[in-house]
Amino acid sequence: MTATFAELGVSAPLAEALAAQGIHEPFPIQALTIADALAGHDVLGKAKTGSGKTLAFGLPLLDVVEKAAPQRPHGLVLVPTRELANQVREVLAPLGKTLGLTVNAFYGGVNMEPQIEALGKGVDVLIGTPGRLIDLMERGELYFSNVRVLVLDEADRMADMGFLPQVQKILHRVEAPHQTMLFSATLDRGIDRLVARYLKDPLSHEVEGSDESVEEMHHHFLLVHQMDKIKVAAAISRGVDRTLIFCRTKRGADKVVEQLMRERIKAGAIHGDLRQAARERALADFSDGKLPVLVATDVAARGIHVDGVDVVIHYDPPEDHKAYVHRSGRTARAGEVGVAVMLSMWNEENDVRVIQRRLQLDGPIVEVFSNDPRLANLSNWDPSADEAVA
Repeated sequence: MTATFAELGVSAPLAEALAAQGIHEPFPIQALTIADALAGHDVLGKAKTGSGKTLAFGLPLLDVVEKAAPQRPHGLVLVPTRELANQVREVLAPLGKTLGLTVNAFYGGVNMEPQIEALGKGVDVLIGTPGRLIDLMERGELYFSNVRVLVLDEADRMADMGFLPQVQKILHRVEAPHQTMLFSATLDRGIDRLVARYLKDPLSHEVEGSDESVEEMHHHFLLVHQMDKIKVAAAISRGVDRTLIFCRTKRGADKVVEQLMRERIKAGAIHGDLRQAARERALADFSDGKLPVLVATDVAARGIHVDGVDVVIHYDPPEDHKAYVHRSGRTARAGEVGVAVMLSMWNEENDVRVIQRRLQLDGPIVEVFSNDPRLANLSNWDPSADEAVA
């Protein structure tokens, strides 16, 4: 039987605050790491997006840190994107308030003055993207000398986005004795070197199957025709509450949104050319269920952590099998079974075959048209029972 949060050592005020939110049982990664983190050990957690990592590091962090002096936070959480910074803050800030702690998020793309003002008043737990934190540090508005608990969240994505030099620049300034927790879906791409250099005898925990898995998803590989492609995406979207669509380019994402709107599908885009406020609004509306379809580029989507995504549509083929898994993983979160759909045209069939071989997915590539009734309920459609495209 899984231990309760209280049995793992979480303080009564935090355990009660979780219960008030309807959170009673820890997810596996939380059950594995919280007690070790509360005991002061450095922790290395290997778990995929959507596994509950925020509370795994957030609860011990909040229970350990104290009120901090202005400009000198006690808790520091480094994240790869502004969207993730906001989402971590949304989880931890209400819990921090229970303990009288201030939790705030800092990232680029917005005015720096309110952030400087907040730091001047004192931020106990700071969540931020590396670039903005370095800007604040170099202006003399932020110091890392008092950090007692340091968290590197989604370290593999920070590596993907080229942030490791900036991360290391910050870590060099965390000079006082401190505890470090690092969470990542993989330990390649330089993460292993980061662990060796900055973590002291870490206790490692891995959730079974945490290498981003394709097993808890239904996969559909559909051959579509160019003039009918957007109508197929629209037909799939109409059959579910929440659809996430991936495009390769920002321009492509905007075009898909325009075409979906012509099909009377309410959709919004999220990519790097949009103003921060527009990105946050689209993500919030998607999360709240006001926007049924979100169209994203791969880089922008790294900050999307929304439960309840029914279908992920690969409108443009992913770069490789790893990108397919990263994208598709947005639908199989927190133990839910999701649906991943890859749309391909006749000249993209080889790309599909390569991804299928790499992931050992042997389903057929099925030719469909937008009036196919099966598109309305893909989770109940077994494509292997249909004739595959030769």
